[in-house]
Amino acid sequence: MGDLLIHWFLSAGSLLIVAFLFPGIQVAGLGTAIVAPIAIGLINATLGLLLKIITLPLTLLTLGIFWFIINAFMLQLAAAIVPGFYVAGFFSAFFGAIVLSIINMILRALVQ
Repeated sequence: MGDLLIHWFLSAGSLLIVAFLFPGIQVAGLGTAIVAPIAIGLINATLGLLLKIITLPLTLLTLGIFWFIINAFMLQLAAAIVPGFYVAGFFSAFFGAIVLSIINMILRALVQ
């Protein structure tokens, strides 16, 4: 249970960092930053997983690059669901999702 909370707060911190770095991504406050990772995780675990399975041939053809596109759409969908979380457009979502993953990976490595 403790690992889940740590992962959750690291994801919230990562989201705040990405919102600071990218003007196209906005987070209204700490409460939104705490709720948004839950929405992102649930969307990725359900719809994102389904899309990744369905588009596996296209992902293999593009050597995995298409997964970045799916992740960008999942980030935009989470922004549409969570009040106070805003993503300006596809390119903000695309690069924001990449940087979010990198920052989250770095923070996890620092904590473990």
